[in-house]
Amino acid sequence: MRGLDVSSWQAMLSTLVGLAVITLIGVGIRLLVMQTLQQRRERENRQINERLRTLIAAYKTLGGSFTGALHVDPRHLRDLRQAPGEDGVALPDGVTAGSDRARRIRDAVEAALSDIILLGTDDQVRLAASAATELAQGRPVQTAELVVSLRDFIRQALDLAPIPARLGIPQQGPARPAAAARGRQDGDKGGGKAGGGGGAGGMGGMGGGGMGIGHGTDEDNGHAR
Repeated sequence: MRGLDVSSWQAMLSTLVGLAVITLIGVGIRLLVMQTLQQRRERENRQINERLRTLIAAYKTLGGSFTGALHVDPRHLRDLRQAPGEDGVALPDGVTAGSDRARRIRDAVEAALSDIILLGTDDQVRLAASAATELAQGRPVQTAELVVSLRDFIRQALDLAPIPARLGIPQQGPARPAAAARGRQDGDKGGGKAGGGGGAGGMGGMGGGGMGIGHGTDEDNGHAR
């Protein structure tokens, strides 16, 4: 207040304008800093959420089964044809290494391993890279250790308490794809055929209606004569 010049109204006005400008500059700098920090925080939150979403999806893919064969058979159908005498890897009933179901399991596991190598921790990347190497070399792969690492990391990221060590959880393996997609496609085909039949019936009804109209017109002409 001692630096304020109140000797005249012009000096007071210039002083007030100077104070207002300084205040506006300070407020603008503060808003800019706050906006920058908020944008950085939002970007980090989006990255964390995307990373968690991807790793949770990978966990469901790699650890969605507790029963049956808990490993991945990397072989393709051409591999079985080239080595017909080789003992195959034990798979669930009705599933062969060349079947569509085994192929979908293998493709889903490979995609999950790729996501983990991209977004996982150092330990998870090491385990995923080892599993991918085993698949590339044609050897069956167990995913239980990688599933445990993913489970612990996800629970820690979500601020959940760790699973007690005394709680025995059976080993987990790759999720088996549901067979509902084929049934849904068959249902769509059946519905399309039924719709086609209904359309044909409608055309027949229209033809019958046209014949009735023509007959009625002939009778009217006969009466008019």
